[in-house]
Amino acid sequence: MDNSENSQVLMARQPIFDRNQKVVAYELLYRTEDAQGHALFSNSEATSEVILNAYTSISDSGELKRVPAFINLTRDILVEQQLPEVSKKHIVLEILEDIEPDEDVIKAVTKLHADGYRIAMDDFVYAPKYDALLKLAHIVKVDVLELGMEEVAKQVNELKKHKVTLLAEKIETHDQLEACVDLGFKLFQGHFLSKPKVVKGKKIQGSQVALMQLIQELQSSQATPEKLEELIIRDPALTYKLLRIVNSAGYSLVRQVESVAEAIVLLGLEQVKKWATLIAMSSNQDKPEELSRSLLIRGRMCEEIAQAQKLSNYGSYFMAGMMSGLHALLDIERESMLEQVPLGDDIKNAVSLGQGEMGQVLRNVVNYENGDWDLLPSDLDGTLYETAYKASLEWTQESMQAMYD
Repeated sequence: MDNSENSQVLMARQPIFDRNQKVVAYELLYRTEDAQGHALFSNSEATSEVILNAYTSISDSGELKRVPAFINLTRDILVEQQLPEVSKKHIVLEILEDIEPDEDVIKAVTKLHADGYRIAMDDFVYAPKYDALLKLAHIVKVDVLELGMEEVAKQVNELKKHKVTLLAEKIETHDQLEACVDLGFKLFQGHFLSKPKVVKGKKIQGSQVALMQLIQELQSSQATPEKLEELIIRDPALTYKLLRIVNSAGYSLVRQVESVAEAIVLLGLEQVKKWATLIAMSSNQDKPEELSRSLLIRGRMCEEIAQAQKLSNYGSYFMAGMMSGLHALLDIERESMLEQVPLGDDIKNAVSLGQGEMGQVLRNVVNYENGDWDLLPSDLDGTLYETAYKASLEWTQESMQAMYD
């Protein structure tokens, strides 16, 4: 990792969902050069506020909103009360599982509780020594992957005696998610969203195929505004949304645009490619908005990095990022999607095999956004990735907002 920057920070977010798979909070994953996570928030109230706002603001069904951030506390931060000076409604404090609930810790948590902070217990496994903390905690996180469903059920039984909200974390599959809902969990966290609910032999629907054909045409170097218009106007919803976006406040045009060809000329092919893809993704009403959101962040981040590193054809990096998770949106296996979706070989090889510069950037971006810092190359430019991630969060929020403007 390139540590030339002063106390370089790597930071990402992981969604926390309610039972309807709507995002109700994000856990902030971070690593600083000196491994002291609280360095992130020790500068000033203003800095903390800016960081939290950047990582927890989203456009949700057209409404701009901010959700709370879950922040991990080490024993030192907890006992010494070195907390970010930000609004208590915007953070939930997580007490890590390796913190021994001794007198100092219970005293510190009692004070935080009295001050109005929300407290979560992380990776929790019940033992009587935690009873004092359970009286103060609002949320208890149970690790589904580590414990297995049988042990999780026992934990739930024990925790029912306490007035806490249960959060199931590290959920990897939709089956596990459903089992956790049945057990009474209210909050959920994990990679289940990026996995398809696979139906054997499922084909992509006709309307989705038309959108894929459009995306392929947008890839073509021979694409003309007229040819694209012909494809776009076959889909009234796409035509309407594209014109609405072009005429939205974000573009501040001097006159209304009335034809798709005119919109394509004004926006340029790269922009139209992005918007058509965005509209194609968001047209799947059955899927949580966070899935489209996360794929847009990934696509944009791949593109930002390719552009900064002056890699050729950086627009394709956007597509590679998006396509790496599109199978989850379509509920089919990735290989089946790549067979059915017309894409260039460079994108297919990057998504399927992790090949080439594109595959390398995609792999780094996925590891970054998952907080798997140890899987990143040792010479990675962390500052570039952190900047690109933040810019992608902002771009995605604005883009999703424009869909509703």
